[in-house]
Amino acid sequence: MSTPPRNHKILITGASGYVGGRLVRTLVDEGFDVRVFVRDCNKIKGQPWAGKVDICEGTANKAEDLARALDGIHTAYYLLHSINLGKDFDDIEAVMAHQFAQVAEKAEVKQIVFLGGIANDKNISKHLASRVRTGAELASTSVPVMELRAGIIIGSGSASFEMLRHLTHRLPIMTTPKWVMNKTHPIAIRDILYYLKNAAILQAPVDKVFDIGGPEVLTYADMMQKFAKLSGLKKRWIIKVPVLTPGLSALWIGLVTPVPTALAKPLVGSLISEVVADPAKSIDALIPPPVEGLTDVATAINLALSRTTDHQVETRWSDATIPTAPWQKAQGDPEWAGEMVLRDRREAVSDISAEKIWKQIESIGGDNGWFGADFLWWGRGVLDRLVGGVGLRRGRRDPDLLRAGESLDFWRVEVLERGHRLKLYAEMVLPGKAWLEFVVEERDGKTYLIQEATFNPRGLGGQLYWYAISPFHFFVFPTMVRNIIKRAAKDA
Repeated sequence: MSTPPRNHKILITGASGYVGGRLVRTLVDEGFDVRVFVRDCNKIKGQPWAGKVDICEGTANKAEDLARALDGIHTAYYLLHSINLGKDFDDIEAVMAHQFAQVAEKAEVKQIVFLGGIANDKNISKHLASRVRTGAELASTSVPVMELRAGIIIGSGSASFEMLRHLTHRLPIMTTPKWVMNKTHPIAIRDILYYLKNAAILQAPVDKVFDIGGPEVLTYADMMQKFAKLSGLKKRWIIKVPVLTPGLSALWIGLVTPVPTALAKPLVGSLISEVVADPAKSIDALIPPPVEGLTDVATAINLALSRTTDHQVETRWSDATIPTAPWQKAQGDPEWAGEMVLRDRREAVSDISAEKIWKQIESIGGDNGWFGADFLWWGRGVLDRLVGGVGLRRGRRDPDLLRAGESLDFWRVEVLERGHRLKLYAEMVLPGKAWLEFVVEERDGKTYLIQEATFNPRGLGGQLYWYAISPFHFFVFPTMVRNIIKRAAKDA
């Protein structure tokens, strides 16, 4: 398969997501001219490829933003997903995909590449049906659409892998619904990237649907047993019961794994049917398998485990935010109403070097904890999960280093000026918008640590919430400042 000119401009939507972030790196490393389309450029500033791509900021539901993004594009990767946007997510996805296709046609885009889900069983979930509908809407114009349909993706940081890992680790005995015995066709993230990359170097546009899967077909229960064996765990006892619906299963997964219920529900829903690639939709004639062969499940799990253990997770399922979730649609009063700002500011002066203090600040969260009163943070995380939020279980990508745009427990790293400033944006369920900021400065031979919590309440309810939790602030925030300096002193 010869390679066409690499001066063809490539657009990647969903570049801040799990697959999109890795695809950008793959294509940049291959020498492609890449443009990324993101809602907020701050979310990708910490990526190593950020300075090597053309960044277009905008939203996919605005035609003018899409027109800017698609201008001069040869191949456009459609990796947008809206499964967490409420009950009507399928209609939202369809409208978004249709508009994307129309704007792409006007921009004379030569090829659209879409990553969907295998949907060959008659009994498919709403989530998979929406993926099929999205593909159809993308193909509603004259622009050729190459649709790659995949099953469960195994890779470090993927939602499917995190769900599998935590269920298997935490539950030696599981009561599970009968769908765990349905057949599934997992594929390694490296093979997903292999097919997506090669879609960019085809000699001519392709307008066809392909199923892509790994070399093995097995049940979800088989995958859990295989994971347990590779992790050095004893065989898991799996007891099938008929009463666990996908909805109840998603609630249970939301409690015992880092994957929130809102995301677990479509993942579980996809398992109610058999997700197996159709040989009639094979891609082999167009893109032959890698010379070394596709990655088997055991190898894919081992690779994901080793990267997780070595803290080399490139992207995570939590990298993508859900800014239009119910509690994020209108956080804070509008400016015309006179937006209120409530603050809790703490300051400490120390002889410890700024470098040592910063090291502690950047290590905050995840398994490292929150510098005191961790039981209160844990309780707030549990409460957040119970009301549909992400909770604390997202943890950290790396135990020591942060990256702008990544998730950190129920926060998002909004600003990172290494050695000086860290600003976190709250993604917990709140009646307003909240930030937690740390600043480290050296003045007159002393190191100043400034910690400030900021809250923009939404209406009276938001104000009452702030004043109700203020007693906890008087205990938690001073404790954090003291313990940051204490640990820095101990480290020194």
